[in-house]
Amino acid sequence: MAIAGQAQKGLKTKDLVKRLKSDDIAVIAHTDIDRVSAEGLVATGVRAVVNAYESISGRYPNVGPQILINAGITLLDAVGIQVFDDLQDGDAILVKDDAVYRDGAKIASGVVLDSEMVTSRLAAAELRMGIEMEQFVKNTASYLERQSVSLIYDPWVPTLKTEIRGKQVLVVARGYDYKDDLKTLIPYIRDVRPVLIGVDGGADALLKSGFKPDIILGDMDSVTDKALRCGAEIIAHAYDDGTCPSKERLDSLGIDAHIWPLSATSEDLGLLLAWEKKADLIVALGTHSNLVEYLDKGRSGMASSLLVRLKVGTKLVDAKGVSKLYRSTPPAWQIVVVVIAALLVMITTIMLSTPIRNIFIIIWLNIRANLGI
Repeated sequence: MAIAGQAQKGLKTKDLVKRLKSDDIAVIAHTDIDRVSAEGLVATGVRAVVNAYESISGRYPNVGPQILINAGITLLDAVGIQVFDDLQDGDAILVKDDAVYRDGAKIASGVVLDSEMVTSRLAAAELRMGIEMEQFVKNTASYLERQSVSLIYDPWVPTLKTEIRGKQVLVVARGYDYKDDLKTLIPYIRDVRPVLIGVDGGADALLKSGFKPDIILGDMDSVTDKALRCGAEIIAHAYDDGTCPSKERLDSLGIDAHIWPLSATSEDLGLLLAWEKKADLIVALGTHSNLVEYLDKGRSGMASSLLVRLKVGTKLVDAKGVSKLYRSTPPAWQIVVVVIAALLVMITTIMLSTPIRNIFIIIWLNIRANLGI
């Protein structure tokens, strides 16, 4: 096994995938590669990934490495963070066996993960889930004691131009299966025309599906400049003290934004916004709702999501996995086209076949004779 390419490195995988090309070799520093990051790497077409850290630490059963291997991508694991100092973007490198070479010299080595090794490590991680669950519950309970009031009792909400009261709202986040689920909901969006809230990269997903988000909300770490400039109202998620991580970027783009300081996840804010603005129905797509998904995001608790979902539950419809549950039927015009095509094939067959044509001529002559035509 030897794969040559140009090194492209990134401490944040979700940022790196935006500039990767198929002839690159991705150099990452990602403990426990999550599913969304793995799917992003697969989509770039790279043939090899070099990870400075452990792709499966054993803390929980993360499926990212298995996705990479199933896609035929070579995963060189745990080569050490020194590789980030030794390599520059664009360096011509060779991944061969268990090492990385530049100009014929070995600069890093690790372990090439195969499917058998990943399966074994995932099985070991499954055994730790009880311990991880216990710690997760403790962190959640601690948050509930400290932050519950700000979420439960009428939190401050930005004043918006977008009218939400009495309307249905679709909140789109970049979670598991969000692309397939969004594709399945396209008829719903076209028919109902809900208010569209894109949570960070969820805004780009809406644009790619042919819809302009009404509101973009989040810390803006995974949304493109194109989406931010699409004309949607922007709500920048800030820390409790008012510090806004995305303010510098928004200012540089000349974009005015509402600043919303609240201790919760961005997708929680999307649901909370729809609730506080008196939405008639809230549809959540791509949001995170279980232990593995939260650990994939690097979160040690899900208290804010628990509280928000309890609060908005009477109006909340979770669209997670809807693409697996339901496959929409084709529109009527497509069925008509198929029927017409079938008739044309039948008529052509009749016209080209002399015996069949003669039979239809005889039938037609008999009909005329009986009707006296």
